[in-house]
Amino acid sequence: MVNYDDEDKDGEDEVILTATGINKIYEMKVQHAKAHEILNLVCENLRHLNEVKKKMFGKALISVSEEEGVEFLLRVTKANTELIMLVIYGGSRLPIFFHAVKYRRAEIFNLLRGFRFKNVVASFADSKSSNTLLHVAAMLAPSSYLDHISGATLQMQREMQWFKAVESVVGPGYKLVINNDKLTPLEYFKRNHKELRADGEKWMKETASSCSIVGALIVTIMFAAAITVPGGNNQNSGYPMFMEEKLFKVFLISDALSLFSSTTSVLTFLGILTSRYTYEDFLYSLPTKLIIGLSTLFLSIATMMIAFSATIMIMLQYHSSRLWVILPVPILAAVPVTLFVVLQFPLLVEVFRSTYGPGLFKKKVVTWPFPKVADGSRA
Repeated sequence: MVNYDDEDKDGEDEVILTATGINKIYEMKVQHAKAHEILNLVCENLRHLNEVKKKMFGKALISVSEEEGVEFLLRVTKANTELIMLVIYGGSRLPIFFHAVKYRRAEIFNLLRGFRFKNVVASFADSKSSNTLLHVAAMLAPSSYLDHISGATLQMQREMQWFKAVESVVGPGYKLVINNDKLTPLEYFKRNHKELRADGEKWMKETASSCSIVGALIVTIMFAAAITVPGGNNQNSGYPMFMEEKLFKVFLISDALSLFSSTTSVLTFLGILTSRYTYEDFLYSLPTKLIIGLSTLFLSIATMMIAFSATIMIMLQYHSSRLWVILPVPILAAVPVTLFVVLQFPLLVEVFRSTYGPGLFKKKVVTWPFPKVADGSRA
């Protein structure tokens, strides 16, 4: 019997949830529209600035550089070109790009790549410590930033990516500039990241050791399975008894793939264990080896389960109750493969994305400040 009261209640709940979602979207759009209105008013009041307002906006620009306020920065500098000087020299503080690099704000840093006065910013040095922009990139990122990156290895890789990105912007001449500690940017980077490099090395070695043990075990099993084929060999010809069976061909192919991939995995993890673990290795070398090792290990486990399932089916294919025995085999064989995917595949995807993904610094470059045309307006 259908309970119409329950159906009406469920329908009311769905309507309430839908209305709540629409209301939240509406509130977000209203807030976004209000923010645009406020920004437009700010830009209109920027045409004439006194020294007090300049100092106030200098502090505002610093806050913007720490909070990824790209639109605000572009709009206010377009409204009043005097603020460009605050962007370049920072007023009483460091330039905003120093803060963007220090707090690892990629959106603000990407603006530096298209900044018309980036050479001036690159030549700027902190009066207290003589740190250049590249020295700032050599500092250890705040813990609030690193905590969002999984594992010390990927954290070390991200720090190297930041250092290389800033290095490509400031030019090769600034690699040799020393600060008050008599350190070049690279030396300063090594001193600040010594503990993080050690943690990354420890994590990589532990991961490689564990995975290489599993890979070596699969190599042993698959090599033994290739010698002692299911059903044995024909005493007259020496060929396997089930040579003409399709399932036997599946067994041979999967066994060979498992053996080759597990061997590749073991050798790759051995390469990780014997690596020098320099700072440059964390950029591409070590992550690439980890990607290859985990991928081939996954392939070896999957093909090992296929070979095992094929062996069981070959042995029971003529048994009267074979269906009751064969049906659970592929289901149970999928369990270890599924566990590996659930536990290790997210790590594999994250390492691949961090190493070969679009990255933080490959976005479209915006050229600014905006050039003026003949009538004095900005293009």
